[in-house]
Amino acid sequence: MQAPPLALTLAAAVVLGLGMVPRPALGAEPPAYKLECRLENGPWHPCVMTVEAVGERWQIDLEGLRVVFRHDGRGTVEMRRSSGPWQPVSSRWQDDHALCWDGVCAKGSFPLD
Repeated sequence: MQAPPLALTLAAAVVLGLGMVPRPALGAEPPAYKLECRLENGPWHPCVMTVEAVGERWQIDLEGLRVVFRHDGRGTVEMRRSSGPWQPVSSRWQDDHALCWDGVCAKGSFPLD
């Protein structure tokens, strides 16, 4: 009896290994992170970042305003405030360790990718 081809063995190892990666259960709510956020240079307020897909889709809820983000995987991030249009934004870090997207800033512990 011959051993299975190396490619088949590696494929099986990858498939079996996927079960060991923690993932939210089907139907589970996406993870939410309590942060501090601000608009433009306004004061910091408590906010919640909900991450639908790490590094791809997330949203920030701040005092009745929902800001939704999406990343295309090629460097372009777009933002939509409430039901407004999608607009491209640039991401930048501030000295106080806040991550900002064209006037919407968040600081605290949240996943980046």
